[in-house]
Amino acid sequence: MENINWVECLGYLASVLVAISFIMKSMNKLRFVNMVGAICFVIYAVAINAIPVALINFFTVCINVYYLTRKNVIKQAE
Repeated sequence: MENINWVECLGYLASVLVAISFIMKSMNKLRFVNMVGAICFVIYAVAINAIPVALINFFTVCINVYYLTRKNVIKQAE
């Protein structure tokens, strides 16, 4: 059995986090876990030189950050 390097482990971790995010009932938890998974995918994609994968996951991170901060701003304004 070959040794799995840190890049592969990061890719597997990212996959697991994104998959787990889809079973969350809370939208905030879903977005947070999905964002962490997407961040892992960005790092993974850059490490393996898969720029299109990095770009779409970076976009996903931005969307999640937007909605997570937007909800908090709205809550604070109330």
